[in-house]
Amino acid sequence: MRHPRSSFAIITVLAAASLAACSSGGASTSTSSSAAPSSAPASSAPASSSGPDLSSMIPASIKSAGVITIGTDSTYAPSEFLAADGKTIVGFDVDLFNAVAAKLGLKTQWITANFGDIITGVSSGKYDMGVSSFTINADREKQVNMISYFNAGTQWATKSGDPSGITPDNACGKPVAVQKDTVQVADIQARSKACTGAGKKAIQIDQYAGQDQATASVVSGKDDAMLADSPVAAYAVTQTNGQLQLLGNVYDSAPYGYVVKKDQAQFATAISDAVNQLIADGTYMTILKKWGVEAGAITNSQVNPAP
Repeated sequence: MRHPRSSFAIITVLAAASLAACSSGGASTSTSSSAAPSSAPASSAPASSSGPDLSSMIPASIKSAGVITIGTDSTYAPSEFLAADGKTIVGFDVDLFNAVAAKLGLKTQWITANFGDIITGVSSGKYDMGVSSFTINADREKQVNMISYFNAGTQWATKSGDPSGITPDNACGKPVAVQKDTVQVADIQARSKACTGAGKKAIQIDQYAGQDQATASVVSGKDDAMLADSPVAAYAVTQTNGQLQLLGNVYDSAPYGYVVKKDQAQFATAISDAVNQLIADGTYMTILKKWGVEAGAITNSQVNPAP
């Protein structure tokens, strides 16, 4: 998706950081921010052999192609974002699922998509699956199968020194940034409703198509704060050279889930088993530590865990 290079300093910083942390198996994609995602070449990561129990659970169309096409919102560092070349999708989600795919004997093709369109795209067959920091919840589990692989909560961030004096529980009347279609939208809307119910001004909620835009709006001073998944907010702070600081504590922790079609229960089980193999052999924690997100590690992957 398009990064406004000249408007906000954070985008340049994030781009430089992403090049340094580029994963070995990332795929290319265009930087278009249109609703229609662009195609990307398959990952060059070598596939490893998988046991027959996993191989037999892969849908025939994916197994014959040898490639899983994955819809992802590439604005959500450090989970999934564009490297400095503006094409290569990198992040801990990318590294981790490339390793999962290798356990299944498959390669990956990462395709940039609008976050709110990915689940629909999986259900329609546009993508084989979605990997985009999806928080597992009951509404999503009604539409698709979700396979847990990480835990994250919500975290706020603001300009260093908190010049506006905003806090998560005292944001009434203040401008706050959030990415569209995320669980944080409902969070901030509920907080705004509480403000008006108490006779105070509503929160000025600024929704952005990409998390990069939401973060940049806080760096520029347009918005007083943002709320995002905890690893995303923490990564933004480290990559903006002291321009941002975390605000309050992490709350509402919940698992992330890979997304596959509702009628592909066996495939979901195969993916979960592959994640558990990576946990057992140490690859899982190695990848999380590379990106500094090991605090969100899980000990067991499940299909459609209770939210």
